[in-house]
Amino acid sequence: MHASEAAPFSFLGLSPAPIFAVVGIVLGQLFFMRTRARKRQGRVPLVDLDVLRNPTERAAVYAMFVIVAMEAAINFTVPTYIQVVQGRTPFDTSLAMMPFNLTVFVTATLIVRFYKRFQPRTIALFAFGLTTVALLWLALVATNNWGTLPTIVGLIAFGIGQGALVTLVFNVLVTAVPKELAGDVGSIRGTTQNLASAVGTAVMGAVLVTTLTFGVTQSVERHPDLPAELVEQVDLGNVNFVSNDDLRSVLAGTDASESQITAAVELHEGERLRTLKLGFLLLAGVSAIAALPASRLPRYRPEEIPE
Repeated sequence: MHASEAAPFSFLGLSPAPIFAVVGIVLGQLFFMRTRARKRQGRVPLVDLDVLRNPTERAAVYAMFVIVAMEAAINFTVPTYIQVVQGRTPFDTSLAMMPFNLTVFVTATLIVRFYKRFQPRTIALFAFGLTTVALLWLALVATNNWGTLPTIVGLIAFGIGQGALVTLVFNVLVTAVPKELAGDVGSIRGTTQNLASAVGTAVMGAVLVTTLTFGVTQSVERHPDLPAELVEQVDLGNVNFVSNDDLRSVLAGTDASESQITAAVELHEGERLRTLKLGFLLLAGVSAIAALPASRLPRYRPEEIPE
């Protein structure tokens, strides 16, 4: 909550991040109030909130927000770990993420073939179940090498679920509202995706850094080869994801011996991987909870849509 030296500004010593969050919530409520007022006056609103009138449409928006936020979290976490921690080039990082991104694209394109055979609710529950299993699998098999087959399988499985859900929930919104509200559906979709991407990236980044800082701090205090005098020379208030080489360079400027530097690097490497696994477990929990709004999606197929 307290503003760090890197913050652009502070308000009474507090970080601007929660202030912006509160301002955003207030502005959002004002927007909804203004939109309802224009609707009552018979004027054309910026976005017709009738798109979200029924529980089915709201459930689709909730499901879209969750899956896009999880995708943003994955697209933030994995490339950061590959490029920053492992020191790989942006090109190598893009190659490592290629199976996931291609899977999302192909699945989003082909999932429409299943709409005549399965209900939207069935597809959504299966997709969220698949993303949950994939994230649990990644938490189990994740290592410092993202080129291993188990890791690629986990990313592909998550990509299948993610691609299926993004197309499905948009299709539900389009088919559940009158044709004259199709433009409003597009606006709701774009706003939801942009907001979910920002929230997913910001929350995941904050959770990972906070967890890593706490884990490293606790482990350093218990480590027999890292005395308090050495720890005082390193800022543990905001531990970040760095490569082993960068960490060695920082420790080289302290009084640490070679054996102490090696111990500190091993400690940080272990906590780094543990934090990553905990992040995947957290996302798996979110994915499992998302089955609740997904269970409220329609049970009818496109040709069975009621008037």
